[in-house]
Amino acid sequence: MSRRRHSDENDGGQPHKRRRTSEPIEIEDRLESLICRVGEKSTSSLESNLEGLAGVLEADLPNYKNKILRILCTVARLLPEKLTVYSTLVGLLNARNYNFGGEFVESMIRQLKETLKSNLYDEALYLVRFLSDLVNCHVIAAPSMVAMFENFISVVQEQDGPQVRCDWYVYAVLSSLPWVGKELYEKKDVEMERILNQIESYLKRRQKIHVPMLQVWTAEKPHPQEEYLDCLFAQVQKMKKDRWQERHILRPYIAFDSVLCEALQHNLPPFTPPPHSEDAVYPMPKVVFRMFDYTDAPEGPVMPGSHSVERFVIEENLHCIIKSHWRERKTCAAQLLSYPGKNKIPLNYHIVEVIFGELFQLPQPPHIDVMYTTLLIELCKLQPGSLPQVLAQATEMMYMRLDTMNTTCIDRFLNWFSHHLSNFQFRWSWDDWSDCLTQDLDKPKPKFVKEVLEKSMRLSYHQRIVDIVPANFSALIPANPIFVYKYMDESSSSLPGYPVTIAISNAIINRSSNDEILTILKDVPNPNQEDDDDEGDSFNPLKIDVFLQTLLHMAAKSFSHSFSALAKFHEVLKSLTDSDEGKLHILRVVYEAWRNHPQMISVLIDKMIRTQIVDCAAVANWIFSPDMAHDFTRFYVWEILHSTVRKMNKHVQKIQKELETAKEKLEKQHSRKKDSGDEEEDKNSDEEDGLLEEQIERLQEKVESAQSEQKNLFLVIFQRFIMMLTEHLVRCETGGVDFNTPWYKNCIERLQQIFLMHHQTIQQYMVTLENLLFTAELDHHILAVYQQFCALQM
Repeated sequence: MSRRRHSDENDGGQPHKRRRTSEPIEIEDRLESLICRVGEKSTSSLESNLEGLAGVLEADLPNYKNKILRILCTVARLLPEKLTVYSTLVGLLNARNYNFGGEFVESMIRQLKETLKSNLYDEALYLVRFLSDLVNCHVIAAPSMVAMFENFISVVQEQDGPQVRCDWYVYAVLSSLPWVGKELYEKKDVEMERILNQIESYLKRRQKIHVPMLQVWTAEKPHPQEEYLDCLFAQVQKMKKDRWQERHILRPYIAFDSVLCEALQHNLPPFTPPPHSEDAVYPMPKVVFRMFDYTDAPEGPVMPGSHSVERFVIEENLHCIIKSHWRERKTCAAQLLSYPGKNKIPLNYHIVEVIFGELFQLPQPPHIDVMYTTLLIELCKLQPGSLPQVLAQATEMMYMRLDTMNTTCIDRFLNWFSHHLSNFQFRWSWDDWSDCLTQDLDKPKPKFVKEVLEKSMRLSYHQRIVDIVPANFSALIPANPIFVYKYMDESSSSLPGYPVTIAISNAIINRSSNDEILTILKDVPNPNQEDDDDEGDSFNPLKIDVFLQTLLHMAAKSFSHSFSALAKFHEVLKSLTDSDEGKLHILRVVYEAWRNHPQMISVLIDKMIRTQIVDCAAVANWIFSPDMAHDFTRFYVWEILHSTVRKMNKHVQKIQKELETAKEKLEKQHSRKKDSGDEEEDKNSDEEDGLLEEQIERLQEKVESAQSEQKNLFLVIFQRFIMMLTEHLVRCETGGVDFNTPWYKNCIERLQQIFLMHHQTIQQYMVTLENLLFTAELDHHILAVYQQFCALQM
């Protein structure tokens, strides 16, 4: 009876059990939520929230200490924008429980070592900054923090380490000083002076060959594009001159000074930077992006100067907010606009500058390009009365400075601008840009407007673009994207192969097979052959012309129709392009037929590479061929080339991954065989081993073949660049004219772009490139690009 009553009360006892086991999980989730949300909007003050949370955590320490330690170490690493909030919380917990403070410091040092070992240098940077702020909260003793910084700076004395390694350790120290410089100088002024002198001497002897390759603008006016360490050192020096005063860091620990100053402090365990290893991938150097200064924000708070430490702190915090919330554009926009101390600064100007700084960052932006577009749209929605005006001002400024803007950044600018316009009915004050109508079409401004309109057409349709721009812009409006069929009507009947196009057309309508089509094409005369030449298998351009022109014309209705046509007659196309000349000619025919529709050219070539009708090297050779000279500087051409290189790289990575998986599988089988004593099982596993070894051998050959193809692709690209640029330089020197034309700027910066966008892959082939192409005899203008690239990972 009593048993039945017990089960009635608890529904068989099971839920009661489940509740008991889930209770600790609920408490852990609650703790995580409380810690992660502290410092967000609340009816209470931040100080009272921190005091309340410290009380809750202290009460839970006996049961959930490890969980609390883990959460606090994680937020220190992943939520750097709330650094001082969490350092204050740790300070309050240390004041109440000294042992917990010691364990937290040890956990942080452990985590710092792990992040450095795993090449997570951004996270390591935030951990160092957090540890330094714990000095302000009386958790860590200032002398031990100075000792750690001294160990960091000792890296610059290493003889064989790369410069990027020294850069990171110097940056880690300098970027912590806005938070802790005052405290350290008060306690250890002699040692800090020595550290800053060592940094200054390192910065003076440091190589800066890489800087031109990373600058958004080549001109130093109106805002110099400074190397990031030089800029930060100037900001720290100014802060030191101002007696370490700064006004933008939220410092909640000041309110608890009476409590925190009573706490016992911990010494950091001795920390030696891990030695340099070949596997280490240090962050690349950067150039600080500047677009605005105090004269650009018309009224309201003044923008801090470029060498004031406040500028660094604001930008760093905005970068951190984007890094934490970039996946959720609405949250990210809201967090940026609720930046603490926003009333003291022209926040919209800072946000726009930081977002464009990330979008234009070379070699790659931190996040995908489209994220920045959606984030700016979201910000415009949240601040419709002020942010669109700042964005329009920024766009105008960038347009005015197009002459000196890096070509890669112009690509990103036009991608962003056309996408942005498509979300606002393509409204823009085009008349303000009518100055571009009086310039040559190859100059940056008219070229930019033309490319923006072409890109906008992809997001709309031709007539819409015609309607949105003023009539006097007609020269820049893209062509109507119609198919150009050279065998269109009776007037084309005199063209060679015209009768065959009619036969092909009828055969396609009658659903003829690939073999039947090939039979029709057999009779097409070869313009490359003499009448008495019996070699029927040589490359015949006319066959490709009549078949592909007719096929694409019949499938011109949409992308899908074109894809289906290529798939259906794949066999015919493969047989027509079994030679290198055939592959080149098929690309020429696609270009001739669809020259008014660059997007169609891009997607058809993409499809042809995927289906192996053409290969990557053929696409590269075609782009650099005289046939494409007219379009060489157009955006879509480089879109095709980069897409081709990426496809090649992905193909190599895919096979390499398959090879690694097979090797791991074999290794597991070997270890399993050692542990097992079963003869029957061993016999089976020997057979499996044999099959796996064969598979590994095949994959090894595929990897070598793919890498050889990849290397060849880069050799083709760089060789063609060198030939074109050398011819241009020699021609200009012979004719006594200035070589620095818009074409030259575009071409040399496209060469830089190839190096930057595919730097990880190109680094594998540096020795080959240096021995075969980028030799000392090469013109110094071209060689300089290669040297700048090498300097990026020095």
